[in-house]
Amino acid sequence: MNNLLHYKKAWGSVIAAILMVVSLHASAKPPIYTSFFSDLAVAGYDTVAYFTEHKPVKGNKRFVTEYKGAEWRFKSADNLAMFKADPEKYAPQYGGYCAWAVAMNDTAKGDPHQWTVHDGKLYLNYDTDIQAKWLKDKEGFINSADKNWPGVIE
Repeated sequence: MNNLLHYKKAWGSVIAAILMVVSLHASAKPPIYTSFFSDLAVAGYDTVAYFTEHKPVKGNKRFVTEYKGAEWRFKSADNLAMFKADPEKYAPQYGGYCAWAVAMNDTAKGDPHQWTVHDGKLYLNYDTDIQAKWLKDKEGFINSADKNWPGVIE
């Protein structure tokens, strides 16, 4: 009976330690936003196209690269090459998380259809309502978000 009590206490300590590690790990967010069931950055949209075609364009599975732990897709080999040559230029700010949310010291998904290119940088927003707020004071929100990033994912 004494041994059984000893094992229960030992397993209790092991389980508590595992739960603590899992909760610490769960609080950190990846540097690039992807949906829960995918590793696609920007939901598979071609980030170079925002700059060259000025609209969201779905990427193709044939033109893929890995960057910061996420899969990035592109419309063409040319766009893939442009991204590989300068990923920081084409990757959305704040890892593709909603720029307004980051300005509010939080995170939310970035919607590839709610986007802005401002001063040569791509920003995504959560939805049309949030983007309307974002557009009223982009500069102010960018200043706040820059101060909060990357702390909001750590």
